[in-house]
Amino acid sequence: MEETPEGTPVGVDDPYAVAGRCDHLTDDGRCRYALEHAGDDPEFAAERRADDYACVVADTEAAAVADAEPDWSRCPHYRSTTDAKACARCGLEEVRVAHDSDARPLVEEHHLSYGSAGGRGAGGDGADADEPAHEITVGLCRWCHTKVHRSFARVDDDASPDPEALAVRETRRGEEQSEMGFRSASERREE
Repeated sequence: MEETPEGTPVGVDDPYAVAGRCDHLTDDGRCRYALEHAGDDPEFAAERRADDYACVVADTEAAAVADAEPDWSRCPHYRSTTDAKACARCGLEEVRVAHDSDARPLVEEHHLSYGSAGGRGAGGDGADADEPAHEITVGLCRWCHTKVHRSFARVDDDASPDPEALAVRETRRGEEQSEMGFRSASERREE
């Protein structure tokens, strides 16, 4: 299983198996990185420009094999980050309390890739193990996040939300409802 630099597990053997669509991929199959960050990697941008900015991975592999998941590790600028709205392991949904800036989020960003990920990151050439790999994150609730880092729990386990997590979520929903609560004119008239 992949590990953090501190040696704790991240909950997956292959981060690319859990990773989603590239953040740089547009709806029409073009590479936004080559369009917006051409100065960061001019050679990559020139190659994409020559191919009408088509994604290195998505067009070639998805078209070749129907229903196959693209091999994102082949792209040197692949990035898949989460919106952290729900836990990828147990499905617990985030509930934010707007007025409480000290409230810790229920769902946190969890990094799946550290280092070169077995030579597949940073362009897939495995050049330098200390080079950062592709940024791959998923959302995990605080309780699943702890289980993944402190045990052998996996991100893709079939798990249910922790009872404490459900209690915190319902408390937040109650606070949210009380803040939004109002009585309609018809309710006030009946009283």
